[in-house]
Amino acid sequence: MLPQALNNTIDALSMLPGVGQRTAERYAYFLFKTNPKVSENIADALMNLHKNVKSCPITFALIDADEEVSSFYSDPARDKTTILVVEEPLDIYAIEQTKSYKGTYHVLGGAISPIDGITPDQLHIGELIKRVNSDGAKEVIIATNPSVEGESTALLLEKLLHEQNPDLKLTRLARGLPLGVDLSYADQITLSAALENRTNL
Repeated sequence: MLPQALNNTIDALSMLPGVGQRTAERYAYFLFKTNPKVSENIADALMNLHKNVKSCPITFALIDADEEVSSFYSDPARDKTTILVVEEPLDIYAIEQTKSYKGTYHVLGGAISPIDGITPDQLHIGELIKRVNSDGAKEVIIATNPSVEGESTALLLEKLLHEQNPDLKLTRLARGLPLGVDLSYADQITLSAALENRTNL
């Protein structure tokens, strides 16, 4: 029988997404046999996580607790008339790594998923509509994930934004087959998008 403290660590680690029982056991044993300072640093980081990180009240991006709004919004070099909509805060950093987007962002906080109990009123859709008006947005880029939930969310956004602002330019990230992927391994949504977004040769 394992010591209780080790069991408690395994149970805690197994609560993380994608971490099963065996992986949690390996992580816990690693933390036990390595320098105790590693565990102390992890514990300290976790203790400060909720105290020192919050959501921007405008973009809902993650910011330091002492910041008022996200630098993705406050930076005068950012084009406030262009808003790129993503599901989760970390999606922003994937876009930022391209170094090719200079507009602002809006985080929905998820995607519509009736099975998981996530309804439109739980997402930051109302705030997005207000931002479009207050910032005089000219274009909204919908960058939800290529999943059933992401597609449903994108369709609802298109409907609501067009109803409120008929002249607003609505675009979506191009979708299709990534380089190096065989057709037999592509899912139906990816293949459908690739067909829809096909280009001339």
